[in-house]
Amino acid sequence: MDSQQLNTNLSTSSAAKQISDAGGWLLVLGIILIGANLRAPLTSVGPLVGEIRDSLGISNTAAGTITTLPLLAFALLSPFAPRLARRFGMSSVLMFSLVLLTIGIVLRSMSGTTTLFIGTALLGLAIAVCNVLIPSLVKQQFPDKMGIMTGVYSVSMNLCGAIASGVSVPLADKLGLGWNEALGCWGILALISIVFWIPQMRNRNQEVTATSSEKMKVNLWRSPLAWQVTMFMGLQSTIFYTVVAWFPEILGARGMSSNLGGWMLSLAQFAILPVTFIVPIWAARMNSQRLLVIMTAIFFWIGIGGLFLGGSSLVPLWAILIGIGVGFAFSLAMMFFGLRTQTTHEAAELSGMAQSVGYLLAAVGPTLFGSLHDATHSWNVPLILLLAASVLLLLFGLGAARNRFVGTK
Repeated sequence: MDSQQLNTNLSTSSAAKQISDAGGWLLVLGIILIGANLRAPLTSVGPLVGEIRDSLGISNTAAGTITTLPLLAFALLSPFAPRLARRFGMSSVLMFSLVLLTIGIVLRSMSGTTTLFIGTALLGLAIAVCNVLIPSLVKQQFPDKMGIMTGVYSVSMNLCGAIASGVSVPLADKLGLGWNEALGCWGILALISIVFWIPQMRNRNQEVTATSSEKMKVNLWRSPLAWQVTMFMGLQSTIFYTVVAWFPEILGARGMSSNLGGWMLSLAQFAILPVTFIVPIWAARMNSQRLLVIMTAIFFWIGIGGLFLGGSSLVPLWAILIGIGVGFAFSLAMMFFGLRTQTTHEAAELSGMAQSVGYLLAAVGPTLFGSLHDATHSWNVPLILLLAASVLLLLFGLGAARNRFVGTK
């Protein structure tokens, strides 16, 4: 038996009793708390962008950078996260990322333009590492429970993200905290996560030895399957961030008030929650996930198509369907990292590759969408672009959903 197989067997044996003791439950809680930090520091900014702009006297372009800078940080650092994990161990790298996240949140909330952008960049880098490594950690520690654990941390991530976007303005205005303290509140969640992650540092030495013994057998950048997973990840990220950025504006053009448009966006985000728990469990039980990919495309086509046709009476239905589509797409993307790879290291490398390219597309998507609106003075062409992205999502998803591993023919 070679060292890689031994490590795999040890990991599987450990995972079999993972949730049967206190240490196992601490690990589950730690993963849930890390998941809670992956969107809340980002989604809390959108509702406060206007207040931040007016307070600091910055331009609309600079204000827009606050939301795109983390996505660029995701694209920049994601490919390097697996190498850091191999060198220092996943537990240590995740701990450092939580510390960096806390520092970034504090700097961002210090009411200065320079600290705003530095803090935003730092928290973006920290979240990028966690985004890449959590799917790999789930594969390593819970190989027989990947669906359940992916669902659990996905719900935590999306629930806190939805709550953050809803409470930012009340915290800033109703409680009189101002935009900086309202954003700084999320540093408390990061600190709590650090406390609950400390027990995982006890196994960091064994973890470094185990992960460093794994060798990559395939160049993922030359793997068609890896590129199919990557493009699926990129297209679903593009659709999600474009919807988050422009959904209320589209509804405003259809005659809906900005307040009600914001609630429709919240409705779409809350529709994501049950889906991100159910779909990973469903996907883990299937040899091929092609049916789920087809369902994802159908939800997007009906929801986006409804917006294209106009009218406001069925907007809640379109919002829910788009939210369900996003939930399906995100869950499948996270599951593909583990389902299409054979080792923890391969999962981390595929996650890094897919999220690097994916978030680069996500950073470009909302800008392109807005530019098309400016050029055409209509939302029809941008919405057709989203429908086309959904078609591509289907095509790449059907390839990514095949029952095979990267590096195999």
